[in-house]
Amino acid sequence: MNNDLKVFDELESEVRSYCRSFPTIFTKAKGYKMWDVDNKEYLDFFSGAGALNYGHNDPNMKEKLIEYITHDGITHSLDMASTAKADFLNKLNDVILKPRDLEYKVMFPGPTGTNTVESALKLARKVTKRTEVVSFTNGFHGMTIGALSVTGNSFKRKGAGIPLHNAITMPYDNYIDENLDTLDYFERYLEDGGSGVEIPAAVILETVQGEGGLNTARFEWLKKLESICNRFDIFLIIDDVQAGVGRTGTFFSFEPAGIKPDVVCLSKSIGGYGLPFAITLIKPEHDIWAPGEHNGTFRGNNMAFVTATEALRYWEDPSFEEGIKKRADKITTFLDGLIEKYPEMNGYRKGRGIMQGISSDIEGFSEKVAELAFEQGLIMETAGADDEVFKLFPPINIEMEALEQGFKKIEAAVEAVAKEKELVTS
Repeated sequence: MNNDLKVFDELESEVRSYCRSFPTIFTKAKGYKMWDVDNKEYLDFFSGAGALNYGHNDPNMKEKLIEYITHDGITHSLDMASTAKADFLNKLNDVILKPRDLEYKVMFPGPTGTNTVESALKLARKVTKRTEVVSFTNGFHGMTIGALSVTGNSFKRKGAGIPLHNAITMPYDNYIDENLDTLDYFERYLEDGGSGVEIPAAVILETVQGEGGLNTARFEWLKKLESICNRFDIFLIIDDVQAGVGRTGTFFSFEPAGIKPDVVCLSKSIGGYGLPFAITLIKPEHDIWAPGEHNGTFRGNNMAFVTATEALRYWEDPSFEEGIKKRADKITTFLDGLIEKYPEMNGYRKGRGIMQGISSDIEGFSEKVAELAFEQGLIMETAGADDEVFKLFPPINIEMEALEQGFKKIEAAVEAVAKEKELVTS
């Protein structure tokens, strides 16, 4: 097959986006590498937008999956009981929940991130018998109507084609400036009967806003938010679809803050292998669903159960999490050095763990960096309302040497764009 994108231009919808950012035809992937039909090799610092935290085609997961398929294991089962589901539930409870002193019921809402968010919003309204949901500036929670109503991006919201109701937007941590505690503003709204804001059913947020520009909530801010939610009997929903499963350094992004959300939304890398899979974790006292009240044809993806169970085995060894933190420190050091070396990009570091990047005040700078990096064989995307952040999302278990290779490609791209911008302004 030649590297001709004509078939996609002619037959695929105009809504496609990533194939425009990465204009080649990919044919193979392994670990942190991808290859196109011309056999050009790319370092993957994108990881399926966080769906491939363990890299492509992990050998352990692949072996388990092939074994399951060749032995005619159940593929599709709605929410019927299966051995694959039982294995996953036990492994999640034993390896992840119990060691963290977390008690949750596990709901399988459907295979995508927006499915888990929709189920969380529905349950919060059902339990509290209230309708409004508070979300935060620059948050992103999915593309279906309910999830879109609590998403901040105006471009995505307009795609709904209808008014989006029953949602209130509040300022995220440091949205205005670091000296203003935005939760004081939120709490005052709840206290004041004249504010026009009803006590909501829930608050939903990402502790690190992936698509919104790697905005990061401080741990003390998260603790205070939990306290406010407890005071007013509001559901606290953490959307860990992208920031979870080790991406910020711990399995759950909220762990360092010491909070215990009412509901946790997980998708993307919870499946381990890139197979469609999502779960909603619910505090037991809130699990008041009637049987079948929320369902979906593909909520029983048994092949994803198999790979997800195998993925959780990594977390049995404490050195795995320690390795993530070492890689995160290496990324932090690199980005800080880049900012110091190239002051002309007016950049500052954002995010935490292995979801960090640089935000540039120069219009188009980050987009151009990502474009040139791709030409040099590195896949990386941008984030933020104006694509002002280029972000590093390599696998959380990437080899240190591969990280260094990626750093060189990114720096070469930054240097080239910095020189180009300097010529334009001089």
